[in-house]
Amino acid sequence: MCLCIGIWGGFALWYQFPGNVVAKVVAILVWCVPSIWAIRAGFGPVRRWHSLAVFGVLFAVMLIWWATITPQQDRAWADDVAQPLHARIEGDRLIIDNVRNFHWRGKTDYDVRWEKREYDLSQVQSVDMILSYWMGPAIAHTLVSFGFADGRQLVFSLEIRKEQGESFSALGGFFRKFEAVLVASDERDIVLTRSNVRGEDVYLYRLHGLSPDKMRELLRFYVDRAEQLEQAPRFYNTLTSNCTTVVFELMRRIQPNLPLDYRLLASGYLAEYAEDVGGLTPGVPLARLQQAGRITLRAREAGDVANFSSRIRAGVPGIPASGTTSQ
Repeated sequence: MCLCIGIWGGFALWYQFPGNVVAKVVAILVWCVPSIWAIRAGFGPVRRWHSLAVFGVLFAVMLIWWATITPQQDRAWADDVAQPLHARIEGDRLIIDNVRNFHWRGKTDYDVRWEKREYDLSQVQSVDMILSYWMGPAIAHTLVSFGFADGRQLVFSLEIRKEQGESFSALGGFFRKFEAVLVASDERDIVLTRSNVRGEDVYLYRLHGLSPDKMRELLRFYVDRAEQLEQAPRFYNTLTSNCTTVVFELMRRIQPNLPLDYRLLASGYLAEYAEDVGGLTPGVPLARLQQAGRITLRAREAGDVANFSSRIRAGVPGIPASGTTSQ
């Protein structure tokens, strides 16, 4: 137990202690001294209760300090997460003040475009799951794309809200390193960012068995979650509050009996989970869904064109030739 607490405290200090690298290292070294004493006391032939008591007091102080670390709204955010999702529903109208529609030429070369858009909720016709693999077969970023009768796609993604100059750290995501932000994006922006700019491997699957009412309910879920994050910002957590867990929470509103599964953590296998619970195109083997749903090359070849969404969907099972209508 003391060893686990000691390791946790070391990482917490590394990611959250104020100051430069030298200050962080000094703080960790100071923390290591009582940690080592406590570990030795716990395993020694005679327990040295004073060492354990000192460690316990310092751990309590550590927890008090940890509780003071709260998520913020007013940092110097990176351009692509500078505007959180601000949306409202008026009757059948979904109004979003800041849909991201950047034009990307490279990781640091892009045109910043945040647009106000309106969508007719009565015209939502499809929901697609997009998995973007960035670190091996077990880890993928999960996005949800809604298709409308006019051919437009609206994509939602829960992401880390990076500050300028920051980069993602899966380990840092356990230690309150990043706030969470919900992004609404044009499909060309968010898919091209991953397939063309970041070099990720991207797959698209049509979700099966959702009625129009359920699709609208899913959209309202994202609006509700956006309002919650505006009112009370939260930290992104690599394990418990990430791009995949929010999708699971979303789907459980529609199907309350969805089972928990390790593939909700190993998000690269989320397509297998979706197939097992009957969420993908029926009658098509998973291998075929994966093969036909791999849109990486189609996205790279299409580039920033007006019919991008229909081109990447060509041949994907469950999607008619028009690309956006429900099966």
